[in-house]
Amino acid sequence: MRNAPDRCRSWARWRRELAGSVGVFLVALPLCVGVAVASGVPAELGLVTGIVGGLVAGALPGSGLRVSGPTAGLIVLVYEAVRAYGLPVLGVVVLGAGVVQLGLGALRLGLWFRAVSVAVVQGMFAGIGLLLVAGQSYALGDVGVPAGGGIERFAGLGSLPGAVDPVALAIGGATVGVLVLWPRWRWGACRVPAPLVAVGGAALVTGVFDLGVRRVEARGLWEAVRVPSDDDLGLLVEVGVVGTVLALALIASAESLFCAAAVDQRQDGRKTDYDRELVAQGAGNVVCGALGALPMTALMVRSAGGGAPSGDMGAPSGEIRAGVRAKAARVLPGVWLLLFAALLPGAVGVVPVAAWAGLLVHMGCRLVPVREVRVLWRGRDRGELVVLGVTALTIVVWSLFAGVLVGLAVAVAKTAWDISQVRVEVEDRGDAGVVVRVAGNATFLRLPKLLDALEGVPRGRGVRLELGGLWHVDHACGAALEAWGARWAVGREDGTEDGTEGEAEGRGDRASMVSKRVGG
Repeated sequence: MRNAPDRCRSWARWRRELAGSVGVFLVALPLCVGVAVASGVPAELGLVTGIVGGLVAGALPGSGLRVSGPTAGLIVLVYEAVRAYGLPVLGVVVLGAGVVQLGLGALRLGLWFRAVSVAVVQGMFAGIGLLLVAGQSYALGDVGVPAGGGIERFAGLGSLPGAVDPVALAIGGATVGVLVLWPRWRWGACRVPAPLVAVGGAALVTGVFDLGVRRVEARGLWEAVRVPSDDDLGLLVEVGVVGTVLALALIASAESLFCAAAVDQRQDGRKTDYDRELVAQGAGNVVCGALGALPMTALMVRSAGGGAPSGDMGAPSGEIRAGVRAKAARVLPGVWLLLFAALLPGAVGVVPVAAWAGLLVHMGCRLVPVREVRVLWRGRDRGELVVLGVTALTIVVWSLFAGVLVGLAVAVAKTAWDISQVRVEVEDRGDAGVVVRVAGNATFLRLPKLLDALEGVPRGRGVRLELGGLWHVDHACGAALEAWGARWAVGREDGTEDGTEGEAEGRGDRASMVSKRVGG
């Protein structure tokens, strides 16, 4: 029999878990719908993903301190896929991405997703945020988004002032204002999350004053669900669809594991098992794909304080602050979303589109890492800022997948340049000759500097070449050192130069090839 203190502690823990799950639900509800609206799919599909994130991914082992659902980080990828291939492709690509994630988890490749440049991740979110702001700026004023990519969206912003609906713009602007100002009121923000206040207030004002603004079309949860058919699965033969599947799997996995790592830094106790987390996310996405819903990732959301957008890297973890520590607290938000969708199927349709757009504009602004950019600009390593900027610009101009690939390539090139540091010191010892010391990592990237330094060595003097401080020599630099030593040796043998002598001391296979006496 459990004594009274144990029962009291158990009841108090369950109360915290229940309150925490309700807090997460109140934040997740507007975010699920908002992400679906921005992705160009029925709003109910965002709720389906939130439900599956709780009931499926939340019930599986992985991280004890995370919830799962639709994310702003995948809006651009989903929007472009649906626009190119139609809504039936959504279930196919999400299902395929889930299968890829299951395979990655089974192969225990979870830790490899942490070996990604932070600047690339920040650049990815910056590009997504900019596209989100540009696209939803049109919806703020009930104006259609122009066809085309990011360039067309930004170019069309100049024509907005004369085309917007002032009433819709006022609603959208007020929504953004509430999202910014509400968290500053600590008492209110601790009890009701800002997204719910902003969206609920917009719906209330629109209904009371019967404002003639565009609203989200409510179809009902079960009407929105669409199981992929055999013809839909046949889309997997398309190269573009396969590329979308791989991009979706990789980006969703990276975002989930970065989120898990951030949560681990803010709590004590058992850490995330990254392979199990991949399996949990993969299983959830397989179910989401089978229902034709949006993809999911692990989320960092706040139960209070304004509701950080999904994918907001580095935001305080709302699950931890809300007391969400047990499996039940990860599952319950999905239960609340299911009850909401079942009992209030038309509630989503009372919210004006401009309010959802305001929520998404705020979310997009939060995805742009302004603080990190300032830190990088003031720091010594501004090369990381270049990686971030190139990644974001490529996403805006080209596509999300291309932006990530280009960003990774630039990050690798930057790292190669940084580690290819070679120092050449020339010491003139007078009658004792000249000592040339080469230290560091001699790669082809620094070959011009190495050759310039060697060609500047005084001729006609005894030369000693010391390679003891050289940690690595690639083929190009090794061949250049051999050729330089051979010229000194030939010069003495054919009499074209005064007697010179040198000695090379090397490290490694290539360095040892030039460690013989250079001048006889």
